[in-house]
Amino acid sequence: MANLAKLEFATLDISGDNYLSWVLDAKIHLHANGLGQTIVDGNDASPEENAKAMIFLLRHIHEALKSEYVVVDESLVLWKALGERYDYQMMVTLPRARYEWTHLRFQDFKTVTEYNSAMHKITSLMRLCGESISKEDMLEKNYEYFSYFKCPPTTAI
Repeated sequence: MANLAKLEFATLDISGDNYLSWVLDAKIHLHANGLGQTIVDGNDASPEENAKAMIFLLRHIHEALKSEYVVVDESLVLWKALGERYDYQMMVTLPRARYEWTHLRFQDFKTVTEYNSAMHKITSLMRLCGESISKEDMLEKNYEYFSYFKCPPTTAI
C-alpha cells in the first residue's frame, strides 16, 4: 500500500543515488523537529525521541530498505548502517564533480544563466562532498575563459 502521508523530502532510493542530498535533508528535518541528537554518537536521547526519529527515517527510505532493516530499532544504528551502505556515493560524486568543474566551459552553454546554473550545481555537489569552492574560485573560472579572448594591444597610427 502506498504511503499516503505527505513526505517532507524525497525518500532514499534503493540504489543510493540520492544519498548525499537525502542525508542533508534528513539532518535538517531531524534538527528542526528537535531530534538531531538521535543520530549522534553518545547521545542522551529519550526512548520517545528515538522512536520519533525512527518513524521519521523509515518514512523517508525505500520500501525495500525498510524490509532489510526491519530488525533495527534505534535511529543511530539505522543511520550508521545506511551510511556504511551508501557512503561510497561521495567517492563517486566528488571525482565526477571535479571532472565537470575542470571541463566547465562558457562556450558550451547557450546563455549565461545556463552556464551559471551548471556552475552552481557543480559547486554544490563539491561542497556536499566536503570540497571547498570559494567565490574567488568561481570568479577565476570565469576569468579563465575570458582571458582567451584578450584583444591584442593596439598600435598608434
